[in-house]
Amino acid sequence: MDLKPSLKRYDAGGRRRLVVVSALGVVEILTWGSSFYLPAVLAGPIVRDTGWPLAGVVGGLTLGLLVAAFASPYVGAAIHRRGGRPVLILAALLLTSGLTIVAMAPGLPVYLAGWLVMGLGMGCGLYDPAFATLGRLYGAEARPAITTLTLWGGFTSTICWPLSGFLVGQIGWRGTCLAYAGLHLVLTLPLVLTLIPSVQTQRETLGSAAFTDAPFPVDRRLFLLFAGVLVLGGAVMSIVSVHLLALLQARGVPLTSAISYGALIGPAQVAARVIEMSNKGRHHPLWTLTAALSLITLGIGLLTAGIPGLGVWLVLYGSGNGIYSIARGTVPLVLFGPERYAVLVGRLARPGLVAQALAPSLGAFVLVRGGVDALFVLLVGLALSNLGMVVALWRVR
Repeated sequence: MDLKPSLKRYDAGGRRRLVVVSALGVVEILTWGSSFYLPAVLAGPIVRDTGWPLAGVVGGLTLGLLVAAFASPYVGAAIHRRGGRPVLILAALLLTSGLTIVAMAPGLPVYLAGWLVMGLGMGCGLYDPAFATLGRLYGAEARPAITTLTLWGGFTSTICWPLSGFLVGQIGWRGTCLAYAGLHLVLTLPLVLTLIPSVQTQRETLGSAAFTDAPFPVDRRLFLLFAGVLVLGGAVMSIVSVHLLALLQARGVPLTSAISYGALIGPAQVAARVIEMSNKGRHHPLWTLTAALSLITLGIGLLTAGIPGLGVWLVLYGSGNGIYSIARGTVPLVLFGPERYAVLVGRLARPGLVAQALAPSLGAFVLVRGGVDALFVLLVGLALSNLGMVVALWRVR
């Protein structure tokens, strides 16, 4: 694959940007896999082993996302001042500590306390801090690096779900948490320490005056509109991720077939990101965002209508979701500029993370009270509203 030339350049520290992005990609796979994607595999074994209520076990992730949302603006400000390296180091240490607490938890309160610590680690280590790190390192040239990073992230469920399943079968859910904690110490932390450039190295490249703490103007309308896009997009993604199998089964799809259909989303995300990379940034990121939300809306709309071709509609949704992750990182870089990118990404992350944390509960409420059709209507309404937000972004820009 032909990468954009800026990924082939060297940093002042002598590292190829592709090496830096690849290291950060491995970090993201382990960070997402050991936090956001963990309950999907471990929730059942935890409930069977401990007798804790499923809502409480899954609620750990909700709690973690809310903590991450609270921390995000402070994380963005820290990356703006000091670069992403110390924040990513802290993420690895926090996730190690949180996973260890979860693994050793004698009861549900301690388990949830572990997720509080993990939430701080998520706030320091998921996509938004990684995007901010690349924006801080490469400024206006960060777009291809962000796109490549999301390609790495697209393999998280493909790698970590089977890994988690294997580990649970061999050493149990507690051992699995400890294994991930160990991976952060022996793999994530060394990658950050050795391959992510420090802010001093970056200043040699971009100049120490490029990122000051002076006040800066931001178009409030653009900021609020894009924050709205992140809220609605996060809500749709979170509801579909949690309730997809229930939605498909309610449409008469057997569980095994529903799982097979759901597995199409991951490859579709990666394929769409590869296509976006092949365009080499020739178009404005708002076109990427528009295409992403159009595909998401189309896929959900066709699923709602019950038109034959279930696999195709899920591929459409997955493709849109794949390039939506790219747009999350590249649109603010272009709309607001690179100088305060880390700060703005941190501020923008908070409402989106809150939506991701709370939306599954809203989806469950609608599903119980109104049934599958009501939940599909909710998803279509959210997706269409998000398209309206994008139209408004084009007009305001």
